[in-house]
Amino acid sequence: MSLLRRPSSAATPAARPGPEESAVRQALGTVLDPEIRRPITDLGMVGSLEVSSTGAVLVQVLLTTSGCPLRDTLERDVTAAVMGVDGVRGVRVDLGLMDDGQRSRLRDVLRGPAGSSGGERDVPFARPGSLTRVYCVASGKGGVGKSTLTVNLAVAMARDGLRVGLVDADVHGFSVPGMLGTHDRPVKIDDVVIPPVAHGVKVISMGMVVPDGQPVMHRGPLLHRALQQFLTEVHFGDLDVLLLDMPPGTGDVPISAAQLLPGSELLVVTTPQPAAAEVAHRSGGLAARTGQGVVGVVENMSWMPMPDGSRLEVFGSGGGAAVAERLSRDSGAPVPLLAQVPMDVAVREGGDAGTPVVLSAPGSPAAQVLSDLARTLGRRARGLAGRPLGVVPV
Repeated sequence: MSLLRRPSSAATPAARPGPEESAVRQALGTVLDPEIRRPITDLGMVGSLEVSSTGAVLVQVLLTTSGCPLRDTLERDVTAAVMGVDGVRGVRVDLGLMDDGQRSRLRDVLRGPAGSSGGERDVPFARPGSLTRVYCVASGKGGVGKSTLTVNLAVAMARDGLRVGLVDADVHGFSVPGMLGTHDRPVKIDDVVIPPVAHGVKVISMGMVVPDGQPVMHRGPLLHRALQQFLTEVHFGDLDVLLLDMPPGTGDVPISAAQLLPGSELLVVTTPQPAAAEVAHRSGGLAARTGQGVVGVVENMSWMPMPDGSRLEVFGSGGGAAVAERLSRDSGAPVPLLAQVPMDVAVREGGDAGTPVVLSAPGSPAAQVLSDLARTLGRRARGLAGRPLGVVPV
């Protein structure tokens, strides 16, 4: 008897079944557009789909523009999601381009019912039902580190899992794109603008629109219009927090912000010296005239930690507490001193490199204070003022 036997049919491994098209489509629903941050299936970005019994999958993904800067990211994410489906042995992604009708449908999806009724568009964050907490980061004078503070708060909140938007409302003195290390430009879909995403934060700035080195020469009405366009035409989607980096003082843009975002709150930034505290008090006093609230005061560059553990108060002391006390007295409601941020070389280095200190040096003294402040502001619930409660009197 021969010792070599032909294997029986029962011992032959069964052929691996091909993937189900429904399972592939379900996997595609987990892929988010890297700019819009919504599933590509919801946005109508999946064109043709071919699934063979051998496990080969061909997916057509329709881009909004031919020069999509994140096309490689999108192709990689689609491939990874589909390869995770049982039975898939290979994936090919063909990148196409939306036609006018598809772009129009996408625009309607982004604008939503409230934005498709014609006429002048409203500010979604000013609607009574909005749950987005809006903070206008303000100061009386320049040079107190307001933009640095805003950028680090936004990035820290995003790192903690919040959906965060940032508007660089300092139209003349914009600096946010450089601090976030982004050179991306917004993508325009008809009259809807998709903001770039940097370190998990959706951000818009005049610095993304004007050519390098070109000054922005806007006066009152144009300043108002620029801020209005940022708030009505830019699609931020659902946000937990929206931060506005305001220009210093109490001029056109801060007044326009109060008009366009009546439910917003001021976060007043100062340094310790009396000169900065005096003008910061006037900046916070704007809230009393516009109906905004003041969430609190942040004292920046409070001291410099020394090697021996002592503190060098380069700009004096007490300015933040003085501003908080005066604003509390003026408003009749407590305005807390929320944080004192120490001077830290890592803050400047992170801003210059485009990686904020809460990411580049999270263990540094300033980063720890900023991260704690971000958690404090991020956890605050949206107030009920002006929101419909769905209660009918009987």
